[in-house]
Amino acid sequence: MNEKNMDFDTLLREEPIAREEIFDGKVLHVFRDKIALPNGKESMREYALHRGAVAVVALDGEERVTLVRQYRYAVGRSTLEIPAGKLEVGEDDVMEAARRELSEEIGATAGKMTPLGVYLSSPAILSERIYCFLAEDLTFGECHPDEDENLLPLTLPLRDALGMVLDGVLEDGKTTFALQKAYLLKHPPK
Repeated sequence: MNEKNMDFDTLLREEPIAREEIFDGKVLHVFRDKIALPNGKESMREYALHRGAVAVVALDGEERVTLVRQYRYAVGRSTLEIPAGKLEVGEDDVMEAARRELSEEIGATAGKMTPLGVYLSSPAILSERIYCFLAEDLTFGECHPDEDENLLPLTLPLRDALGMVLDGVLEDGKTTFALQKAYLLKHPPK
């Protein structure tokens, strides 16, 4: 089998037969689908639809990154993350959304924005796509977080942040993904 020429989406596709809405919330919409498997059998899939999010590695001229600490109710403690936020209803321009989050959470504007790729946070059960960016040529002003956000910014060398990834201090998936990609972009392997 030639992996390069295989159409895995067609080969492995699961087709919906019936859909049941379980929950329609502000952020998540949860469904249970009866599906047809490629082998002809049937099964169930429970999953949540999410409109997506953006996340930004804010890197200054001295290769320092600004993270934010915030309390995450779902895990019952604070986490240290890159600035990020969900897409607003009807918001299609993910780079502009990333600029908005950068300004809101750490008061920064970027002269240069580079896409780092898309992070799929939990593709077995969640449709969320997090569009990650590297922000450079930063200018800092006042931050203006959302009313329901309490953030504590922390600026540290990018290498130290990567050390925190390796040490397990930084556990947030989008943060570890984007920090590593930003570092590799700035320091490509030889």
